[in-house]
Amino acid sequence: MELYQVDAFADQLFKGNPAAVMVLEKFLPADVMQNIAMENNLAETAFVVPRDEPGQYDLRWFTPGMEIDFCGHATIASAHILATELGHQPPFHFHVIIGELIVGVKDDLYQMDAPITALKAADVTPDMGAAFGQSINEAYWAHKNLLLILESEADVRAAEPDLPLIKTLSEDGVIITARGTDFDCVSRYFAPNALVDEDPVTGSAHAAIGPYWAAKLGQSKLTAYQASQRGGILWIDVGTDRMTISGKAVTYLRGEITL
Repeated sequence: MELYQVDAFADQLFKGNPAAVMVLEKFLPADVMQNIAMENNLAETAFVVPRDEPGQYDLRWFTPGMEIDFCGHATIASAHILATELGHQPPFHFHVIIGELIVGVKDDLYQMDAPITALKAADVTPDMGAAFGQSINEAYWAHKNLLLILESEADVRAAEPDLPLIKTLSEDGVIITARGTDFDCVSRYFAPNALVDEDPVTGSAHAAIGPYWAAKLGQSKLTAYQASQRGGILWIDVGTDRMTISGKAVTYLRGEITL
């Protein structure tokens, strides 16, 4: 069974967010896919099953700890493998838990059309600041994620996560973000409950980050940087109900697994 590994939201190896991709005739049992994801020990492993109709695919994502309902970087990685390794023609229509994600290719950018994540204001608590060692200006619920607005890019970069405390803030993950200097916004994302202490670059988180900063800055097009150790750049275009999250990708590994 073929397995690929891709660095998504990156234009060179060892940057962006690595994801494993397997293209199958049918999904394996859920416990087997979970074990493969655990063995890969990457933030996400994507399992892709082509439908009979060209350009249509079922897609599921697993972290080392659980199946999740939305993963941007592993979707970009899946499109990259379909296009560059298997010769499939875009656009790619991925049918997933949250609906449909469509990925097109323009020049060297993979452009993912995705739903906007609605934000619900939350009260700022002392634990939020304590979890990162920084002051929190605003807090929002973004589906299952907690979105925290910090004062500056320097605060985002300097944040020191208290992972046990972060686990208590959200059953999914916690995003910290601020206005950027070289980019419109910067962020980091932590999901210790999913066995992902810090995700290198998180496309799904930008379905909340992008609309927040688009409204705040009064512009629909943004460049975003996720300030993890690996780092990654995303290009964002925010519409009314949906948005485009774009990035580059490079193949790191072509391999085969035995079960």
